[in-house]
Amino acid sequence: MTVLTRSRPVVAGRRAAVASAHPLASNIGLDVLKSGGHAIDAVIAMAVALGVVEPYMSGVGGVGFLLLHEATGTTRVLNFCGNTPAAARPDLFTDDTKEHGIKAPLIPGNVAGWFEAHRQYGRLPIDRLFAPAIEFAEGGFPLHPFNVVMIASSMPRLNAPGRAIYSQVPLRIGAILRQTELGQTLRQLARVGPDYFYRGPVADRIDEFMRAEGGLITRDDLAGYRPDWESPIAIDYRGLTVKTCPPNNEGFQILQTLKLLEAYDLAALGHNSAEYIHLLSETVKLAIADRIQYAGDPKFHPVPLDRLLSPAYLEERRQLINRQRASHSEGERWRGAPQTSTVPAGKVEGMTTHLSAIDEQGNVASITQSLGNGFGSGVAVPGTGVLLNSFAHWCEIAPDCPTPNVIAPGKRWAACMAPVHVFRPDDSGGQRFWFSVATPGSYGILHTTVQMLLNVIDFGADCQAAIEAPRFRLWEGTRMQIENRVGLPVLQELSRRGHLLELLGDFNYVVGGGQAVMIDPESGARLGGADPRRDGYALAY
Repeated sequence: MTVLTRSRPVVAGRRAAVASAHPLASNIGLDVLKSGGHAIDAVIAMAVALGVVEPYMSGVGGVGFLLLHEATGTTRVLNFCGNTPAAARPDLFTDDTKEHGIKAPLIPGNVAGWFEAHRQYGRLPIDRLFAPAIEFAEGGFPLHPFNVVMIASSMPRLNAPGRAIYSQVPLRIGAILRQTELGQTLRQLARVGPDYFYRGPVADRIDEFMRAEGGLITRDDLAGYRPDWESPIAIDYRGLTVKTCPPNNEGFQILQTLKLLEAYDLAALGHNSAEYIHLLSETVKLAIADRIQYAGDPKFHPVPLDRLLSPAYLEERRQLINRQRASHSEGERWRGAPQTSTVPAGKVEGMTTHLSAIDEQGNVASITQSLGNGFGSGVAVPGTGVLLNSFAHWCEIAPDCPTPNVIAPGKRWAACMAPVHVFRPDDSGGQRFWFSVATPGSYGILHTTVQMLLNVIDFGADCQAAIEAPRFRLWEGTRMQIENRVGLPVLQELSRRGHLLELLGDFNYVVGGGQAVMIDPESGARLGGADPRRDGYALAY
């Protein structure tokens, strides 16, 4: 078995573990669990806090998904990814306006998701869960290294109300960032509940601001928003069960990639050997092509999962894998009619954050949430501290686009945020939770997550080593961004096979910022891992 190295220890405790993209948020989650909170309480408290200490990644104006494993054995998905406003039509957007500015936001779902999850599973009062985030917003928190980098790079996206908030702090480690208006909004949310956002003063502010600036979201859009409880989708991979969120989520690309790879002895190829990376990249390209072709909102267009994951179809797709030369990919999304040289779809009749918690009873909650790009749309709603997302960018607007992911009123976008849970068989023929892993990274989520999963399942890595191992990300044509740590001989061989390499250095957040929690199969210990590519931290007790 390959031994993968790590720069940080695996964090372990007998009772509970958390992992998030910021140490302050992780500490909040662990405190909640020590106070008797459910795993849901912990991820809500961390999710709200991350909107303060990573304001460019997620927050009140963002969207997300929750993947929940209950200790009783049930797995559920809460989809709060937002949807398009009732007035949204493709002809109202350009490529620029759907990515930045007043038209870019979809209806925010995070607040609805947090409160709905708490309504069903919360043990601690909601004001207890919001309190640390409120303290960090109103009293301030010291900037960490990744804060400095991301605020500096994302500042040009902000409108005037946003610049007034984030330009007042010196961009250096240890400087104190205060977000007073956001703290006041969080305080009222904790006191009043989600109606404060969707039907109360914040809704009024958003409606007024949208009308004045030419935006699309109305008070009626906000008042009508509801998150959806859904069942996960799952596959068997080497005797394990792998679960993720169903469409409109695009996690099925992860599942299809794993099933395509199941026919190969990956361990025999060697971890991150040229042969392994080449095979994995070629397989991912096939799954990307199918995801672009078929992903969308099943309330509008059915997604043929049974066919995409069927043995006959998978074997048909494997025949397209060239084990010697890099094939050409269309890229991350639909870009017009594909060239004949690109990997075709099969014939079938950014900025994000991730966090997880395991509580003492064995409940496991994982949230991936996002604003889209840095500071989302760049639109801060005056007087609220709320930054609105930019998820219209992830929808298509071209009139000739053949994919299901075209903007339409009330439609959910094809969402690349994809938390994953993995289960082992137990002695009674059921399933025992083993580990959860996910990452931010836009469409890169769907192939960098696969790499972390394989590091554990096929190469025996612990959850920290699985996150730290060198990763790559695929783009259009044969372009591959890859971390240098794979070694020069591997890089040279990949280049020889036709991969157009862009070297990222030893650790680079372009390939994500993974977080993982795990239950040791033998001892029951709670383990956690977090990514040094960002300010990630895992804690346990």
